[in-house]
Amino acid sequence: MQVQETVHGVGDIETGGIRVLEEEAVSVVDMWGEIDVALRSEASAALANALERDVPVVIDTSKVTFMDSTGIAFLVQFYTIGAEEGLSVTLRNPPPVVTDVLHMLGVDAIFGADRHEVTTA
Repeated sequence: MQVQETVHGVGDIETGGIRVLEEEAVSVVDMWGEIDVALRSEASAALANALERDVPVVIDTSKVTFMDSTGIAFLVQFYTIGAEEGLSVTLRNPPPVVTDVLHMLGVDAIFGADRHEVTTA
């Protein structure tokens, strides 16, 4: 399996970032570190690049250490646009720092309840 990594919106490796890994049958949105308003442009680029491919999307949040409401808005936007486009959007292994904010903002129901593998479509 060949993986092509896009360089769009890599972010600051020290604090956090978002990148899109293009696999043959899926786009993987890899997120790490602190996901907040500072990554807004990177999040927008990742959204556009991943959905442009017209393949299922997996959002890997397993390495996220902090996420504020801006990061949650990004996840919800990904889910919403993916659903409108008929694409599966899966949230992979979200840590408690992600699921707790999803719950606090009342949007956890769209992502399900399982903290290990959450499928949205």
